[in-house]
Amino acid sequence: MFLANAWVFALTNGRTYTKVSQIPARETALVLGTSPKTMSGNANPYFTKRMDAVSALYHYGKIKKIIVSGEKSEHYDEPAAMKNFLIYQEGVPEDVIIEDPKGFNTHKSILRCKNEYHQTSVIIVSQGYHNLRALFFARNQNMNALGFDAQDVYENSSFYRNQSREFLARVQAVVYFILGIAPKG
Repeated sequence: MFLANAWVFALTNGRTYTKVSQIPARETALVLGTSPKTMSGNANPYFTKRMDAVSALYHYGKIKKIIVSGEKSEHYDEPAAMKNFLIYQEGVPEDVIIEDPKGFNTHKSILRCKNEYHQTSVIIVSQGYHNLRALFFARNQNMNALGFDAQDVYENSSFYRNQSREFLARVQAVVYFILGIAPKG
């Protein structure tokens, strides 16, 4: 498990950024989805930090288009929530935002970015712990991807849960890569 995580870190080393001024420009940003609300109904800080991050990239001229990728099902629509937030809260023009309603997980979002939207040189926007796995998927698809790390959320319960989850998810990503397993659809 530690070797799998080390491989992910090695493959993505130097490809993530935390400062808008330092990241090279790309045509498109891919924003990975998360719920806009927490279980208690409050605004999800992971969601708002991702929207703040991609908005900064757009307003500083680092990107021209934004793909918001996430789950869409009955009574739940992450891409629409992201698009609306970017338009009404962050001042991003509607015509630069593309909704991807079939980004049910990180791997699918990466594959759809490349195969459905024909974008291979992108900036992936999520929190840093998540960007490593996303970049691993993208690099293994021969994409010229960079990661822009949205500000992390340091609430004890979610921070440790997310770090543990990602540790295991990176192991799964490496196993899937080695075995050639890709998500269906």
